[in-house]
Amino acid sequence: MSATVPGAGIGGSPRKRDGGALLTGRARFVDDYRPPGMLYLHVVRSPIAHGRILSVDTTKAEAAPGVHLALSGKRAVALTGPIPYFIDPAARKGNRTDIYCLQADKVLFAGQPVAAVVAETREQAEDAAALVEVEYERLPHVLDAEASMRPDAPRIYDDWPGNVVIHNRYGTGDPDARLAESPVVVSGELRIGRSTTAPMEPRGYLASWDSDAEKMTIHGSCQNPHQLRWMLSQTLGIDEGRIQIVTAKVGGSFGLKMQGHPEETLVALTSVLVGRPVKWIEDRRQALANGAREQVHRFRAGATRDGRITGLVNHIIADIGVLTAQAGWAMPNMSATTLPSGYAVPDVRVDLDIVCTNKPPINAARGFGKDAAHFVMERVVDLVARELGMDPAEVRRRNFIPADEFPYRTSTGLNIDSGDFHGLLDKVLDALDYPALRARQAELRAQDSYLGIGLAFELTPESSDSPGTFVSGFDTTTVRMSVTGKVTVLTGVTNPGGGNDTGIAQIVAAELGVPIDWVELVQGDTDRCPTGFGNFSGRSMVVGGGSATLAARDVRAKLAAFGSRLLGAEDVEVVDGVVRVVAEPGRCLPVPDVARALLTRAFAEGTGIEPVLESTRAYKPGNIDHTPDEHGRIQPYPTYSSCLHAAVVDVDAETGKVTLRDYVMAHDCGTMINPALVEGQARGAVAMGLGAALSEVLVFAEDGTLASDRFKSYLLPRAGDIPHMRMIHQVTPSPFTMHGNKGAGEAGVGGAQAAVANAVEDALAPFGVTVTGVPLTPPAVLALLDEAAR
Repeated sequence: MSATVPGAGIGGSPRKRDGGALLTGRARFVDDYRPPGMLYLHVVRSPIAHGRILSVDTTKAEAAPGVHLALSGKRAVALTGPIPYFIDPAARKGNRTDIYCLQADKVLFAGQPVAAVVAETREQAEDAAALVEVEYERLPHVLDAEASMRPDAPRIYDDWPGNVVIHNRYGTGDPDARLAESPVVVSGELRIGRSTTAPMEPRGYLASWDSDAEKMTIHGSCQNPHQLRWMLSQTLGIDEGRIQIVTAKVGGSFGLKMQGHPEETLVALTSVLVGRPVKWIEDRRQALANGAREQVHRFRAGATRDGRITGLVNHIIADIGVLTAQAGWAMPNMSATTLPSGYAVPDVRVDLDIVCTNKPPINAARGFGKDAAHFVMERVVDLVARELGMDPAEVRRRNFIPADEFPYRTSTGLNIDSGDFHGLLDKVLDALDYPALRARQAELRAQDSYLGIGLAFELTPESSDSPGTFVSGFDTTTVRMSVTGKVTVLTGVTNPGGGNDTGIAQIVAAELGVPIDWVELVQGDTDRCPTGFGNFSGRSMVVGGGSATLAARDVRAKLAAFGSRLLGAEDVEVVDGVVRVVAEPGRCLPVPDVARALLTRAFAEGTGIEPVLESTRAYKPGNIDHTPDEHGRIQPYPTYSSCLHAAVVDVDAETGKVTLRDYVMAHDCGTMINPALVEGQARGAVAMGLGAALSEVLVFAEDGTLASDRFKSYLLPRAGDIPHMRMIHQVTPSPFTMHGNKGAGEAGVGGAQAAVANAVEDALAPFGVTVTGVPLTPPAVLALLDEAAR
């Protein structure tokens, strides 16, 4: 790949840098690393949802063939410290508890780690783990968040006053007054089913303890290597400088691989104890237990006769399972603060209860709670339209924040940077040929065929910064040029598989004025890369790209300054791999010659110029403000991408089956560094949202065990279930970021859920159906039809 390849600069779409390796099987994922002497870890997990551990007997396991270690919870707790929280509830004035890599005294959910076995082979470790004998005293358990809030509910944490982690209230104004004076009030309850991220590659770690060097090296499928290094230094008591984290190729993360999982400490501890490399790879059943998104919303909204929404009240009850050190428990906070989305609703109150139950912990997931806000708000808009007999598109148009009012501070405190929401709506309606589609719908209804059209807007705050946590809004990059002109970029952001390495290479090549194939990227190695915060919240191109830009400009400025002396001209530029005189482009020197001269003729020609072609820079975007305003609100996000979804469905009223016929998404993430990468992210997020809307749900048996523990029972959408997605781009640059770009990693999930839900309700309007939750499986749709018929 070179600069002569069309589309290699900013705004182009060169092929992914690692695409060839991925397609041909040459890419190395964590399970491909197999150092000599490697052993395998298998985790013994609780079969019950709640109980006290009376005894753990590892004798038989220790005597099994190939076994090197059988570790109980009591011993693990004695050898390690508690796992630091990614986001500590105590910082939000919530309840907290110490979390360890193994449970020593009490289990809180079915599947919680209680012991571990290390053996020569994976099969030997699994067989020996079955020989570990754990005696439990069963305790009552609770699997429903509302039941868990009752005074007589089983107490999950003995030292807590109840099972609520935290209660918060968000919003400003007087929504009760607005509702009282509104001629139209809609209300309802919405339930969002528990789903999971289901990445192609589950979690995995390979820990190698070198006792001679007293150094720990961990290869991991993870998102935040520097934070994982610090966390392990705390849990293991090993100096951070003696721990190296290397992130291998990652087969999808979606938030699941942010640090804070017990197996991270456990695999490192066992490597120290046995003195050999130890690997743990998560199996699919365990991966599916990592849930997300389960919430109940009870809302009321007021509107005028002409469809303007004046007030909103919402109570959210979020079931997070047991508390986790990972970031997932905090997602419901964003469900609250993202309301009322991109609508000009000045009077809002959102009450939030984050509640523990005896289910596996909620893990961070794409959308990070914002998806729930979009689902709820878009259902509110459609219900207002239905109550007034108006077209849902028109109600959206009347309530969108006008493009000339940005930046716009919402009732919950977010400061939306820019956007043109009306433009997105127009683009989608034009793509659908909306009037003709509505006419076709009427024709089909006359034939007892039920076609539905659902619209949904989505506003996605991205690139978050949360004070006092590892959710950081800046990042760091080093750009280094060698004597041959080759460029090495070492960045603190990581690549979960979406291709941000290609985008950052495009930026650096463009800023330096060199071909893109001169640029090598290094990510995810704590010994090589500057301290950074990895991948989450659509931040990679905003802060990774921003810091790379600053560092590349420093190097280019030095090349230009020294090239100017060599050429004897003041006005020079670096472009296409040469330093040339602006007025005489033919007078030029190849960049490698200038680089070599700077490093070999520093005294002869470089007086006053530091002979180092290297820069490390951090980038902090604007629009982040942690000083509370008069209402106590902070502004943690620099950018807000937006999109408008349209789903067209057929619903079979006899079977409840929903078939997607068309899907359009108009997307605005500001300046696009690489449109192909943006589209890939958006399509993947929409697919995830469609699955959560129609088929994906984690089901638990009455005893608390996971029933949907394989892809035969946890139903991901197949390729044939999803129509060709029509993508439309709109560019509204952010005034607060380096290139005007906004995050593009999370938008799609909530909009897809809402568009499908609205489309199903629209299809079944002749029956009077009201959608009350997702997923809309065939049995769920039939139940809605039955309820409407009563």
